[in-house]
Amino acid sequence: MSSEQEEAAAPLRKLSCSKYFDALWFCYSPVHQMQQYYRLGALDNCSGKWSALYDCLMLKTKRASEVEEILETREKAKHHIWSFRSPKEAKVRWEELYRHLDKQE
Repeated sequence: MSSEQEEAAAPLRKLSCSKYFDALWFCYSPVHQMQQYYRLGALDNCSGKWSALYDCLMLKTKRASEVEEILETREKAKHHIWSFRSPKEAKVRWEELYRHLDKQE
């Protein structure tokens, strides 16, 4: 299969800004504002939510191929909670941490 056919076969993501709009709407709700005031002692100005909505709307103006490329780049740049290891690396790490438990028996 050529790369063009693979790109055509791969489904493009449907970009929806509704979750960003909902987050912004909730940000201005009294419930959220009182939570922030209780926890932090200040009201939330919701600038992060505005930025996320604006960014999503700007992505909507781009071509689908550009959007896919941007989203993939962002996904790769995200910090993962887990550290991925090969089976060999995992075995070495496991033995470092838990070898002492085998010696107790």
